[in-house]
Amino acid sequence: MTAGPLGRDGFAALTGVSRETLDRLTAYAALLEKWQSTINLVGASTLPDLWRRHMLDSAQLARHAPLNGRWLDLGSGAGFPGLVLAILGAADMHLVESDARKCSFLREAARLTGAHVTIWAKRIEAVPPLAVQVVTARALAPVEKLLAWAAPHRDARTIHLFPKGRDADAELTALASRETLAVERHASASDPAATILVLRVKNHD
Repeated sequence: MTAGPLGRDGFAALTGVSRETLDRLTAYAALLEKWQSTINLVGASTLPDLWRRHMLDSAQLARHAPLNGRWLDLGSGAGFPGLVLAILGAADMHLVESDARKCSFLREAARLTGAHVTIWAKRIEAVPPLAVQVVTARALAPVEKLLAWAAPHRDARTIHLFPKGRDADAELTALASRETLAVERHASASDPAATILVLRVKNHD
């Protein structure tokens, strides 16, 4: 079990972010809480522990791939993890979100925080090939579906970062006959029951 709710100072201690970055994330958190009253951006039950459930859960992905490449965040929603990673320094972040209201939020959050992002307000299948170094997706779909969506945008070196819960092994087993994967599993810093999958597709037809 995790301890009580994590605050911004606790987040800073765990991640080592600068004061400037912390202030930008704080502004983002305040905007999210404001918009949450009219748009369902995140689960209401997660708001009291926003810094752990969303900020830390997103920020920890920066440990597993270089921030200086091109990133593609599928189904960005309220901006987790893509907008958090852009604030942390991912300079070429592409956010894909088909919900127009959530895209409006993402634009305002990016403006407020000075995050450099490209927002694709369309379905994932409609995004043109982007040749990315990293693909992320959080609480969106099973691994098999995520890899299919990522296929037009990757090469053999592309890193896929997928935070997953207890079903991670089952999702990998379901696609083992169709994909040849290099798989790493890392413990989540935000949830002891969760796993971060770091995947590379070695051979994809």
